[in-house]
Amino acid sequence: MTVHTLDLCFQDTPGIIAAHLIQSGNALALIETGPGSCHTALLNSLKTHGVSPNDIKHVFLTHIHLDHAGGAGWWAEQGAQVYVHGKGAMHVIDPAKLIESATRIYGDRMESLWGAILPAPAEQVTILRDGEKVIIGDIEIEAWDTPGHARHHLAYVLGDVCFTGDVAGVRLQGCDYLSVAAAPPQFEPVPYIASVDRLLAANFSKLYLAHFGEVSDPSSHLDRYRHAIDEVYQNVSAWMSEGLRGEELAKRYTASERLVSRLDEAEWARYELANGTAMCAAGVELYVTKSTA
Repeated sequence: MTVHTLDLCFQDTPGIIAAHLIQSGNALALIETGPGSCHTALLNSLKTHGVSPNDIKHVFLTHIHLDHAGGAGWWAEQGAQVYVHGKGAMHVIDPAKLIESATRIYGDRMESLWGAILPAPAEQVTILRDGEKVIIGDIEIEAWDTPGHARHHLAYVLGDVCFTGDVAGVRLQGCDYLSVAAAPPQFEPVPYIASVDRLLAANFSKLYLAHFGEVSDPSSHLDRYRHAIDEVYQNVSAWMSEGLRGEELAKRYTASERLVSRLDEAEWARYELANGTAMCAAGVELYVTKSTA
């Protein structure tokens, strides 16, 4: 089995969003589609591996956020079977509410950021539950329910490697900094840490992140990440107890993460494109608000 990390060059920037092509003989599977705005880059990347769109019959989504799954409808329309968590399937089949929600956030940037978001025919969408397996040739892909970043999140296990979507965080190539993926509205620290602990206990040899690519030190990565999740939650809770909300809270969150990251300006800008700190601050703030109401 060979895993190819496909750089989708999000916003013309390398190393921000990845899809992964799994290839074993004639058996192929694609994990993540990225957004519609990266469609051409994805097709070009597949072409470099001798793969055409018609060759892709199985597409696996870790979750339905647009940077991971915005292009799923196009693949379904071409006849690919799209696999997704049960809590996300309805939004793949009918993305109207997803588009409406995202438009409230991104406004007139929707098209440039995310491109076309097409509905998937219902018969092309398959719901996967925890522990269910899909066999494609000699490739066996097992779905793990991994909430915390989102309640509709799956990780995919192939032998001793795992494709983690966002549940193992954001770690760009050549960097040690781990950015906590905490976008609203479903950041929940307790199940999040439990999901990370589940991955940690599996003792994987490699992880493959959507942001970005192969991680060859899974145990260290996951151990650090579980602590990072708790730290941002504790920090935001403390800052909110001081009265910080909204923009002021986001500024404090960004300043804190900027200090922790030890990144130069160019590296920090890439992380902000992959996982904006203001957005993450809003996700943690929403959780704290709900949990203390």
